[in-house]
Amino acid sequence: MRRKVIIVLAITFMVTVMATISSYLYISQFLRQSINNTHDNVYRLTQQLAYFAENDLPDLSSTPIDTDDPAAVRRALAEYLPMDTNLLNNLESLTSGWPYIYDASMVDTNGKALLHSNPQLAGKKIPQRPDFRSVTTARFREQLRLVYQPTTVYDVTYPMQLNGEPFVTIRIGVSTTLLKDELEPRLMRAAYFSIASIFASLLLAAMISNVALGPLKEISRNLDNVSSGAGEELSGSESEHDEFGLVTLKIANLGRQMRDTKEIFSALKDNVDQLMSKLQDGLMLFTRDSRVVLVSAPVERFLGRPRGELLGRTARELFSGDSPLGTLVLEAFERKRPLSQREFIAAGGRRVQVSMDFVQEKGTQIGALLIMRDAESVERIGDEIEMSRRLSASGRVTGGVAHEVKNPINAIVLHLQLLQNKLSQLDPDTRRHMDIIGSEIQRLDRVVQTLVDFMRARELHLEEVDLRRLLEDVALLAAPDAEVHGVIIERALGPEPLVIKADLDLMKQALLNVVLNGVQAMPQGGPLTISAHRDGNVVVAEVRDRGVGIAEDLHEKVFELYFTTKKDGNGIGLAQTYQILQWHYGSVEFESMEGAGTAFRFRIPLAVSGFDPEQEAAAHLETLMTKPRS
Repeated sequence: MRRKVIIVLAITFMVTVMATISSYLYISQFLRQSINNTHDNVYRLTQQLAYFAENDLPDLSSTPIDTDDPAAVRRALAEYLPMDTNLLNNLESLTSGWPYIYDASMVDTNGKALLHSNPQLAGKKIPQRPDFRSVTTARFREQLRLVYQPTTVYDVTYPMQLNGEPFVTIRIGVSTTLLKDELEPRLMRAAYFSIASIFASLLLAAMISNVALGPLKEISRNLDNVSSGAGEELSGSESEHDEFGLVTLKIANLGRQMRDTKEIFSALKDNVDQLMSKLQDGLMLFTRDSRVVLVSAPVERFLGRPRGELLGRTARELFSGDSPLGTLVLEAFERKRPLSQREFIAAGGRRVQVSMDFVQEKGTQIGALLIMRDAESVERIGDEIEMSRRLSASGRVTGGVAHEVKNPINAIVLHLQLLQNKLSQLDPDTRRHMDIIGSEIQRLDRVVQTLVDFMRARELHLEEVDLRRLLEDVALLAAPDAEVHGVIIERALGPEPLVIKADLDLMKQALLNVVLNGVQAMPQGGPLTISAHRDGNVVVAEVRDRGVGIAEDLHEKVFELYFTTKKDGNGIGLAQTYQILQWHYGSVEFESMEGAGTAFRFRIPLAVSGFDPEQEAAAHLETLMTKPRS
């Protein structure tokens, strides 16, 4: 069946269903309204009868009846009502004037009919009949059943009281047969109207939907032209076209955009191919069905096959289950689990490190990326990184030495100048030797100053990290010194991730300086607490010791360069911490009480970009587990 026919039938069916539901609601509301009107009319008739009865009651004050005796009054009125011809005439007129009223009566508290539209039932006990309100409150299908069931008489009642106590009850019986005869013509007209509306809606929906979907064939032809690159060039503003013309115009514009996009894609593909040919790592990008769509040049060396044979093939076609590499790659695709870094022997005996990750978008896997690295190149890069680390460590040591040498050099220069003045008067020939010493000291001073200036310039390598992880690392680094001093490092970091952007080495050094100072400030041992929490858009970390504290008159000098209260200190650590926090747009402050301990607080801005703490924790754990142990 063609799609157009399906759409027409679907639209027609929906319109028919809507028309049917509307008709059902119309008939149900019509029947309910008619029954409610019947009840309201009959209830008003009972009120009228009650009004006539109250006005026709005789004046008993001039009769021998004791009006102070309620029982006597009730007996007298009960004897009077059957003789009231006006009430009797009103009762009899109801059955003839209203087509659905079966009978009418006035019944006393014992169920005995004082008055009845049927004279043969007067003075007899009238059985209780169902209340007509049960018909008015019933659902539509139940109302139809009650109306069309065998003849049933329902009562509409109105109680009358005498001296605050029940006296008589006015009952008007409504016959379902008579009610059906009254309502059936109108119900049939409503049903015929609904059926006609349904058929009219069906035909109209079929015609309109067929006309509306008529241009689909032309639109399909235009789309075929666009896909083949032969779209028509249409011009003019949107106001010059009808709806079909607008669609055709937009399809033409879409075709032009697709051609432009195709050209851009071709250019990008050429650029990507050039980029992939210059990569040192071998990359293979797979689609959701494990088909290769992107291959870098080094893969040819690792697999021993040209790129042209790899593109468009599936992983099962490229890798064999007989080789260790093929077994792990195929198993990773089957289980949809990443492949951690493994080392294999590739073509030509080359050692290759292989890892694979699955690419996901909104929780759905859309592909996979296989990475191959030359193990020898990785080791060479690792050696270079280790050398850079050692050079950096040597530079930090040299910087510390430079700071320490600077002050003695200044003192030597000063005393050398005094000595030159004194010796030049006693022995002028010694001035030449003094000048040589002075020039060498100045050269040494320039070398030291160069080292100091070199240490000041630092380029930050920022990355997102959970501050709790840094504090854990700092606690581990400070653990040996803490154990020597009898200090127990306590952590209060909480479950919430505290993500910051920081240079890990610098921030770790800044925190470690304070922790080690706290450990060394507790010669008698005790607890040292490291805590962290979030305060708005700022992460607050605190290091609190129970040491000797800092004298109040020294608070202003704590962060000054070279200031220290330790015999073997160099006065650089806290100044370095202060500078590192400034580089990270943060701050460090402290509070201390002599003899009670010191608390340093770090305030660092919270990272704004997204962060996955589970991935970060997993990466950190993997780093710890794969790190070589000395």
